[in-house]
Amino acid sequence: MEKKDRKRRFVEQLVTIELFGQTYTFKSESETARAQEVVDFLVKEVTKVEEQLKTQTAHISKLAVLLLATLNIVNEYFEWKRTYTILLENITDRSDHLIQLLDENDPSGDFVILQPGTEP
Repeated sequence: MEKKDRKRRFVEQLVTIELFGQTYTFKSESETARAQEVVDFLVKEVTKVEEQLKTQTAHISKLAVLLLATLNIVNEYFEWKRTYTILLENITDRSDHLIQLLDENDPSGDFVILQPGTEP
């Protein structure tokens, strides 16, 4: 029951974000610190796009700024996802190689991997 109470508290958390001089408040299902981290990241990305576009043209719509910030965030997400996939494949390949080496050096299958806290 404590987990339900904790989840209910998270649902009721309000997160405020200020963009383009307007304040928006949302309910968040995340922990407050995590939700605030997401808000801060979004504000940082929007500010970065605004700074990049400031010198290019006199009038850029708020929607265009948000879309460009969103595209930047999604691009970064896919880069991290690709990096994670490559890392996971690398770990899997190396683990398979180590298992193969163990099997080659123990044809009888006598090697036993013990779990922490168990005795041989």
